[in-house]
Amino acid sequence: MVRGGLCVNFVICGMAVSQGWRFAERTRAGAGDGITAILGLLANPDLISFAGGFPDPRTFPAERVAELARELDARAFQYAPTQGLEGTRDAVAGRLDRRPEEGELLITSGGIEALELVSKSFLDPGDAVVVEAPTYVGAIMAFRSFEADVHAEPSGTLRPKLVYTIPDHRNPSGTSLSVEEREALVEQARRDGFLIVEDVAYRELGFDGTAPPSLWSLGPDVVVQIGTTSKTFFPGVRLGWAAGPAEVVAQMTSAKQNTDQCSGALGQRLFEEYVRRGWIDEQLRASRALYAQKWELLREALGQFMPEDVRWTEPRGGFFTWLTLPGRDATEVAARAAERNVGVVPGPLFFPDGRGGENVRLSFSMVDESQIATGVELLASAL
Repeated sequence: MVRGGLCVNFVICGMAVSQGWRFAERTRAGAGDGITAILGLLANPDLISFAGGFPDPRTFPAERVAELARELDARAFQYAPTQGLEGTRDAVAGRLDRRPEEGELLITSGGIEALELVSKSFLDPGDAVVVEAPTYVGAIMAFRSFEADVHAEPSGTLRPKLVYTIPDHRNPSGTSLSVEEREALVEQARRDGFLIVEDVAYRELGFDGTAPPSLWSLGPDVVVQIGTTSKTFFPGVRLGWAAGPAEVVAQMTSAKQNTDQCSGALGQRLFEEYVRRGWIDEQLRASRALYAQKWELLREALGQFMPEDVRWTEPRGGFFTWLTLPGRDATEVAARAAERNVGVVPGPLFFPDGRGGENVRLSFSMVDESQIATGVELLASAL
């Protein structure tokens, strides 16, 4: 349509015109596309999926949450303080192996928001961040969205501003840091002046219910711990936390005010009451037993069907094992597996520098137990 010689509705003389939007460099193709691809693999109802690191829906407390929802007062439906409801912060603080002091705890909208708030608070373009190799793709995505220079390994001359680690039952490798490694990392942070970002998403999911000291308990002066209830409660509430030095948490709280202002009060109140009544510990015991059983079935199937040269990690908790496939292209293997209706994630996605070409991640958390052996046999045929 033409008015006064100008075309409106992006039409010129009856022809649609593309705007050619110039998106910010930090939002262009990268790790975020990998997360989208993983989620897309779950859309096929016939797929035996070892792809997404999702909790098993059988662990979701639907009936108890419905019961709690009927009891909640108006606070659950109102805006909350930016730092989180006082009762929720107290409930979270009581579950950490070092109780935060005043000003050291912030409630967030899941672990990924906590990563974003750390990044927003600390990172300028070009700042160095060191991550594990391999590591959580969402962390790579978060740091790069603030134009950080992300390294999979520190070099002798590199002085990072942040070091990101998943010390317990890592995504994607399933491995954990020893106590000695934790102590050494804290001492290095104090010596070299960087902040450790400790992601404890899987800490409470050790198969035997135990856990080494957290980095936060060993070095509260140099660690910000980020956590989530998505793996232990249920992901629909999008609830997490950040615990760290008061000045760091204050900066993150300020950053949150123009991110989402506050985390949802309904999810906070549900989690708080679930903790108060002791239900979270019941749920965790059941979840640990379920995931331990799934891992044993997967471990048995890998031993039965995989070629002799294929290796895998031996997790003691969490959702994942990490396969090494000597001489094979992991991306090609994943494509062949998908043709056989098996979903796995190729390794390069979990490195900031493109390594991992002979690795794939297997998640055993959501796959049905009756399908594990069949899925591994089909995956082996793709090799």
